[in-house]
Amino acid sequence: MVIDENWRWLIHGLSFLLALGFALWLTPRLREAALRFGITDKPDGKLKTHREPIPYLGGLAIYLAFLLSLALTFDFSREVLGLLLAGSIVVILGLLDDLGQLGPWTKLIGQSVAVLVLIKSGIYIKLVFLPEWLALGLSVLWLLGVTNAFNLIDIMDGLSAGTAAVAALVLFVVAELAGNGASATIALALAGSCLGFLRYNFQPARIYMGDTGSLFIGLMLGALAMDNPYTRHNDLGALCPALILGVPLFDMLFVMYIRWRRGLPVMLGSPDHVALRLRKWRLSTRGTVVTSYVVTALLGIAAIGMSLLPDIVWAAWMLAGLALSAVACGALLKRIDMSL
Repeated sequence: MVIDENWRWLIHGLSFLLALGFALWLTPRLREAALRFGITDKPDGKLKTHREPIPYLGGLAIYLAFLLSLALTFDFSREVLGLLLAGSIVVILGLLDDLGQLGPWTKLIGQSVAVLVLIKSGIYIKLVFLPEWLALGLSVLWLLGVTNAFNLIDIMDGLSAGTAAVAALVLFVVAELAGNGASATIALALAGSCLGFLRYNFQPARIYMGDTGSLFIGLMLGALAMDNPYTRHNDLGALCPALILGVPLFDMLFVMYIRWRRGLPVMLGSPDHVALRLRKWRLSTRGTVVTSYVVTALLGIAAIGMSLLPDIVWAAWMLAGLALSAVACGALLKRIDMSL
């Protein structure tokens, strides 16, 4: 969909403000409903250390705020309808998991169906130097990876929602630089929804997003990150989406590596996450969460800068520096003793 230049910024602003307003209005009401029906996350004394049960359904507030905002400001193209349908599938999947307990394979199958919907609607990696079969395969891996990465980092008050909001704002800038008005509007609507929910999710959290929210924002951000051109100046720009979403992706890879070294199932819950290690080290919960926001913003700026570099050699040096920094951070985080 092409947004008329005269109305572009009005639509952008309305989408953001409506999503923010709807989320601020819906979240406390869904919190009350979750408490009334006993849809809560109960502490277990291990990974779940909050003092009292915290209601779920925050993810439903994010989804509804996002959907209502776009419904009032947007003309739906095939791609946008595919995005919303795929998002609805993972919302239903996450809601079922929040209400009960779905096995990891059931969740993976449901996510794969949502990814297939996105690909059928034309949302997938489109790089001229990749054969179509490889682009489609990478699209599936990317979307499943990002979706589950945001699900994995939803372990601390405000972490997943705030990181998603910052990443969505970065993707808005990327879309604007590329002249992709539709993607920019959707990114702003997602940012507004997450920020409205964050008002009630920042420490001390009064409501959790649950799998309903984490799966939804992960899939939306994964799709939006693919829906922009990054290689106009150099081919290494194709890696920019991984930088923009680097915080959840790094955490996912780090946790998988630690569990693999220990011989533990990858899907097993454990205190191996980056955020938990930072808190164990010396940061408070709020300090850890804000650090994640800042790192996401810095990686987003680095990604935009790398995509604009006309010389691929300079882009390669920047990428190498970021990769070495990630390895060094991983080595330092691994040394933090989580046994106590």
